[in-house]
Amino acid sequence: MTDLHQAAAPAAAPAPSASPHRWRLVRWAAWPLYFVLLARWTYVNGLPYTDDLVFLWLIGALLAAAVHGGEGWRRTLSVLRDWVPVMAVVWTYSLLRGYGAHTPWAPHLRPQLAFDTALGFGETWSVRLQHALYTPGTAHWYDYAAVTVYMSHFFVVFVLLAVLWRRNHARFRHLLGCYVGLTYAGFLTYVLYPAVPPWMAGERGATPAVTRIVADVLGQVELPRAASVFEDGSRFANDVAAMPSLHAAYPMLIALFFWPTATRRVRVLLAAYPAAMAFTLVYGAEHFVIDILVGWAYAFVIVRLVTRFVERRAAAAAR
Repeated sequence: MTDLHQAAAPAAAPAPSASPHRWRLVRWAAWPLYFVLLARWTYVNGLPYTDDLVFLWLIGALLAAAVHGGEGWRRTLSVLRDWVPVMAVVWTYSLLRGYGAHTPWAPHLRPQLAFDTALGFGETWSVRLQHALYTPGTAHWYDYAAVTVYMSHFFVVFVLLAVLWRRNHARFRHLLGCYVGLTYAGFLTYVLYPAVPPWMAGERGATPAVTRIVADVLGQVELPRAASVFEDGSRFANDVAAMPSLHAAYPMLIALFFWPTATRRVRVLLAAYPAAMAFTLVYGAEHFVIDILVGWAYAFVIVRLVTRFVERRAAAAAR
């Protein structure tokens, strides 16, 4: 009987855990602390725009979202599990891209110049647009708009990946596959076909002199830009990585990826983004028109290939 009474007795109350008020305070402070640190770091060091800095702050935002949502340690650690390898892949590309500048063959210029000169009726469109619109030493509103569009290249894809990671992991993996495939297809082309951009063609006297408008406007406003944490300056630079234009290819990748499920209003934005980036790149003397067209073609092929692969895997899993 004594054993029965002991068995029927209610279990002892668990030891009190950490104060729920304390965890509530931590959850509430996650986002304010993140934005304070980001603002302070940007004020001291400059605008974070390199791949590694964007990734570090993006991972921080995902960690803040997990803590704020009270999603537990497993979900919080999954941020590092999924995103640190992605950061490593992009960092590796940056390293290889720099080494790709030192190929044994000279950079190409004549094919791009011939195509753009024919398209521009005897003059490249970079020269025509700058003669019509650009005022040296004076930045117009469309110059600031061009800088904004150009700088979006460094974070838009990553922000979209982060949103999909939170909402639809399968779509996250799909977009990530397209992004990585397009990035490394571009790198391979840079090695096999180094190409001179318009601003360098002007420096060499092959065309009238043109200005790198993005760099010029950023210099006028004295907007500080943070140096990379992991990348080592010019070792990662490749001035002849112009064909294809990944600046143009990524907006087209985004448009093609989201188009099938987008609403009419979203499709307007999806169509406007590649067009705005194309204008910015040509006007800013960063790319020839042919570089942009080839970048769009790369995006189309990669999205088709990766989507077909994903669909076949889904069908095989269903069977």
